Amino acid sequence: MSDLSASNVKLSSKLLEAYGVLIELTDESGENVVYRLISEFETESGAYAVLQKDTALPDTEVEILKIVDGADGHPELITIDDDDEWEDVAELYDELTLPFED
Repeated sequence: MSDLSASNVKLSSKLLEAYGVLIELTDESGENVVYRLISEFETESGAYAVLQKDTALPDTEVEILKIVDGADGHPELITIDDDDEWEDVAELYDELTLPFED
């Protein structure tokens, strides 16, 4: 994956426009879970969404998923299988959201 930096990020609203701020996903056990869309953004390597369980406290861990275009043209969320890609995107999200440090 190429070097990602906050200066190369474009905010997106593809998921928000298609599904709204609450998105229901099916977890590994087959149960439906409602997530709140925290952020979505695009980089040169793809589009990503940051989600948090709707019932979670604000400082609870988030889920980072890749946004792809589905066969029907609607955006879909997929798991980021590549560990390096996931780590790069997680670091980028931290860079975008954490206060600037000198």
